Amino acid sequence: MQGFDAEEQQEWLDALDGVLKREGVAAASALLQSLAGRLTQTGASLPFSVSTPYRNTIPVVDETPMPGDLFMERRIRSLIRWNALAMVVRANRRPGDLGGHISSFASSATLYDVGFNYFFRAPRPTSSEDDYARSGDLVYFQGHASPGIYARSFLEGRISEAQMDNFRREAADEGLSSYPHPWLMPDYWQFPTVSMGLGPLQAIYQAHVMKYLDSRDLVGMGDRKVWAFLGDGECDEPESLGALSLAGREKLDNLIFVVNCNLQRLDGPVRGNGKIIQELEGYFRGAGWNVIKVVWGRHWDPLFANDKKGLMQRAMDSTVDGEYQNFKAKGGRYVRDNFFAKDPELLQMVEHLSDDDIYRLNRGGHDPYKVYAAYHAAVNHTGQPTVILAKTVKGYGMGDAGESENTTHQVKKLSLDELRYFRDRFDVPLRDEELEDVPYYRPAADSSEMQYMHQCRERLGGAMPRRLVDQQTLAIPALSAFKAQLE
Repeated sequence: MQGFDAEEQQEWLDALDGVLKREGVAAASALLQSLAGRLTQTGASLPFSVSTPYRNTIPVVDETPMPGDLFMERRIRSLIRWNALAMVVRANRRPGDLGGHISSFASSATLYDVGFNYFFRAPRPTSSEDDYARSGDLVYFQGHASPGIYARSFLEGRISEAQMDNFRREAADEGLSSYPHPWLMPDYWQFPTVSMGLGPLQAIYQAHVMKYLDSRDLVGMGDRKVWAFLGDGECDEPESLGALSLAGREKLDNLIFVVNCNLQRLDGPVRGNGKIIQELEGYFRGAGWNVIKVVWGRHWDPLFANDKKGLMQRAMDSTVDGEYQNFKAKGGRYVRDNFFAKDPELLQMVEHLSDDDIYRLNRGGHDPYKVYAAYHAAVNHTGQPTVILAKTVKGYGMGDAGESENTTHQVKKLSLDELRYFRDRFDVPLRDEELEDVPYYRPAADSSEMQYMHQCRERLGGAMPRRLVDQQTLAIPALSAFKAQLE
């Protein structure tokens, strides 16, 4: 640091640590703001940054622990993954190249799973004015993730195998629409979210209208939340970010965005030579949002704890998204040689880890503990809308079929070997001879998986997505009411 020797700099850092220990984070922030104000009185320019270091916003010690059964939830999530993949593969084995998306839900499965298990409160009928404040959350599902939402409903018994086989054939009696749309499935989807960008824009105005009606004692809102799930590439659509300032200005703390930052769009990187998470953080912070970054999973926690000199943090801050995609596409040895080997001391930090251990260092959006902590913080935050920027891997678990590859968004068909890899990766209980038909899998109704899944939803009011229509007819006044205007 210019003008300071190392010893003097350390004294300042020790003093800050003392304030943090004695008075806490809020007091330390107030002190720094006071110092900044004093500095600007001299005419000096403050260092400017709209983004924070490339790590999780919530420190490990402040994470709210997830209360459920991690291993049971992984088994259920794995079956949902398989059924989502099976639906798209089966559809594209038939004539017509129906399309569909495997890799988007593969990257966001944990983001949805934690919401379904702990946070998404189901809609309920309203019979009185007070019921509106307890009538459930509103969820805008990302359109390309629809196979995973259907797969969960299939596991719950809400959707039949015949309907799964009519994916993207919504004109049929038992068809499932390509994307969320209440006109096509009026009892299921709450909102249309395709074309890309429509979901987040609608969510902002939905939350805005709910706040407006609540603040004027017209329709109670209670603690209902509006959730919007979107992709990082989707944020380039003008509609996606066009009303961020409205949400910040109106302090829409009933609104939560979850951005699946898998770093890839339809045909390539979102920001190959930059960092989309950092860029989005700047947009949202500048518009007055509460930003929660979920970049790294818990397997990184011991390395962060040992990063006393900040070497790993500096390496992360200087690495761009294109490199991060290569790290997941090319394996643990490549990560060791091209990330940790940037500094000899950094390389020593992982000398006790095998290449497989390094490859298993997970991203935050695939870690249910990190996702739960972020969601818990979001639903309890007041005074601002919240965005969760969750880093994931596009095509997670697909291996050579397209995991972290630029082509993964367009993958609709898998070879027998690729299906076998996916089955083994997620421990799906299917035999080799069954794989050729790509069967759906649903455990017995009395299995522990089915009971656990139903219990989670019962606590939250029932199944989702579900659309209830509550239409109230306005009484038309007699013409005499307008006598003054008519005469």
